[in-house]
Amino acid sequence: MDLDDLDALSQYQPTQKGLKILEPKPAYAGSWGSPLNRNSEKFKGTAPFEGVNPANGLVIYYELPKLKDSTELSMEIRDQKGVLIRTISSEKDPDYKPHNGGGPSPEPLLSKEEGLNRFVWDMGHATMPGIPGAYIEAGFGGHKAIPGTYDIQLKVGGETVTTKGEIKPVPTYETSPGQYEEYDALMSEMEQKVTQMHNMVNTLYDVQKDLKEVLKEIDDSGLKKDGQKLLEKMMAWDEDMIQRKSEAYDDVENFPNKFTAEYLFLINQTNSSIPRVNKSNLERKKELDQQWTSLKSRADELMNNDIPSFNKKLWDSGIGALRI
Repeated sequence: MDLDDLDALSQYQPTQKGLKILEPKPAYAGSWGSPLNRNSEKFKGTAPFEGVNPANGLVIYYELPKLKDSTELSMEIRDQKGVLIRTISSEKDPDYKPHNGGGPSPEPLLSKEEGLNRFVWDMGHATMPGIPGAYIEAGFGGHKAIPGTYDIQLKVGGETVTTKGEIKPVPTYETSPGQYEEYDALMSEMEQKVTQMHNMVNTLYDVQKDLKEVLKEIDDSGLKKDGQKLLEKMMAWDEDMIQRKSEAYDDVENFPNKFTAEYLFLINQTNSSIPRVNKSNLERKKELDQQWTSLKSRADELMNNDIPSFNKKLWDSGIGALRI
C-alpha cells in the first residue's frame, strides 16, 4: 500500500483471517495514466524524476485464505439498478485468441494469493468480442461507468462478500442534469449491438466451416446443390460484416472496412470521459442502425430458417446436422 491507500489501511485487520473485501476509496470519472493502474512487484510507488499519478479507477483490496490452484475467484460489479457492468475472474479465457493488435486485449485477472490482494477496476464496462483471425483497427473496451454507487461482489467457492464503491464526477467538467445518463445509455446500446454482431458473425462462421466439411461428404447432387447455395448465402453475409483479408496493421490501407468496423469506429469516436454526444454522431448512428436492421434480418433468416431447413434434409439423408 502507498499513502493513497490510507482508507484501506484503516479497514485492514490482519488478525481476522478469511475472505474479506474492503470498501474502496471513491474514484473520479476522469482519464489519466498511472503505473498504479496495475500491480507490479518491481514498482515501489515512486519515480526518480517525476510525480506518480494515483490509480485511475477503483482500487479494490480483498483478503483471501489459501486457495487451491483449481479454485476460481470472480468479481461482479453492478450499478444501482442491479445491472451487471463488469465481471472479472482469476482464470484466463480458454477461448481467447490474440488478434495481432486488431482485436480486444486479454481480460484483466484477479490475483488469488493468500492474504491481501489488490485489483484496480478501470471503471470500464464489459469488453466487446473480436473476430478471430480478422484485424479490426479499433478499441474494443467498454466505456467508463458513470458517476454513482456500485455494488462489488467477490465470490470464491460457495462464499460471497460484498462492498460498495463510488465513482465521482470530475468537478471541472461542465455537465447538465441527465447528461451522464444519456451518454451511458447510448454507449451501452452501441456496445451491446457490436457484441451481438460479433457473436453472430463468429457463430455463423463456425457453421460455415462445418458446412464446408459436410459438403465434402455429400454424394446426393440435389442436397449438395442446396448446401452450396446455403454456403454462398452465409459467405455473402459474412463479407458484408467483416473484412477477413485484413490480418495486420498495413492491411487496413489495402482492404476497405466492412460493417462492424464502421460501427466500432463510431463507438470509439463517441467514447469520452466527458459525456458529450454531438449531432453528427447521432446521425451516423441512425444510418448504421438502419443498415444493421437489414443485416440482422439476413442473419436471423440464416439461423432460424435456412440452416434448420438444411439440417432437416441432412438428417433425412442420414447425415448429422450442422452445429449452431
